[in-house]
Amino acid sequence: MRLTLSTLCLYLATSSAVAGPVIDRITQRGSVVIGYRDASVPFSYLDAEGKPVGYAIDLCGKISEALRKTLALTRLKVEYVKVTSTTRIEAVAQGQVDLECESTTNNSERRKTVAFSVPHYITGARYLVRADSTIRELKDFRGKTLASTVGTTPLKAVEQANNEHRHGIRVINVPDHVRGVEMVERGDADGFVMDEVLLMGLKASRPDPSKVMIVGKYLTIETLGIMLPKNDAEFKQIVDAEMKRLILSREATAVHDRWFTRPIPPKGRSLELPMNHLHKDFWKYPSDWVPG
Repeated sequence: MRLTLSTLCLYLATSSAVAGPVIDRITQRGSVVIGYRDASVPFSYLDAEGKPVGYAIDLCGKISEALRKTLALTRLKVEYVKVTSTTRIEAVAQGQVDLECESTTNNSERRKTVAFSVPHYITGARYLVRADSTIRELKDFRGKTLASTVGTTPLKAVEQANNEHRHGIRVINVPDHVRGVEMVERGDADGFVMDEVLLMGLKASRPDPSKVMIVGKYLTIETLGIMLPKNDAEFKQIVDAEMKRLILSREATAVHDRWFTRPIPPKGRSLELPMNHLHKDFWKYPSDWVPG
C-alpha cells in the first residue's frame, strides 16, 4: 500500500500493525539515531565543539522533525552515532542507525542491502594533487601513486579503470579522506581521488589550501542520498515525502546554499560551489530512482 504523507499520520495513529521496524524503534525509544561522519565536509563532520554539523545533517534534522509530527510524538530526541566508510552500510542494515546522513552514493550494489532517500546531491569523482603537479587526468598517474578511501565508489572506479586500461597506477587504500589529502601534501601519494565536492571541502579546511588543487574530468557520476534500512516502506515514505517537500519548496536549496556558497566552519571559508546543472535537473522532478 502506498500512503501520502498526510494520510500516513492518520493511518499510523489508528493502526499499530502498519508500523515498520524502524518506526517501532523510533516510537519506543523516543529518539531517531543518525549516523554521521567526522570528516566529510560539508556534508557531515564535527565542528570545533565536537558536534556533528553539515549539509546532510541539516536535512536529516528536518526529516527528524517531519517524523516527530507524522508519528504524533510530543518530543523526538536526535542521537548521533559515528560511522566510517567501512562500517556505515552494516550500521544501517543492522539497525544501529535509522538515518545515515553524509555523502554516500546510491548504487545498485548497495541497494541490495540498504535503501536510499531521494538524492540530496549529484557530483562526480575528480583528483586532488599538489599545486606544482603536472597531472591533469587519470592517464597522467601512470607509474605513480593514487590514493582513495576504502569502501568508496571512486576507489572501485579507479581500480577498475586501472585494470582495464593497464595504466600501471599504484592504487593505495586509506582509512579516511583526511589521510588521503595529508599523503598528497607530504608527497607520499601523487593524488587523491574522491567526489569533487568532498575534495572542495577538504581543500578549504586545510591550513594552506593553496598547496593543493583539483583536476581532471569526472571519473564517475555520484548520486548521493540518505541511507536507511531496506524493506521498511512506511519509514521510507515519510523520509522521501519530506525530501520532496524540502526540494519543491526550495527549503533544500537554501540549506544547500548555506553550506556550498557561504563561509562554513571551521575555517570560515566558502566552497564557492553553486548547484551544478546535474543537481538542478534532478531536483526538477525529485525521485528516489537513480541510474546504476
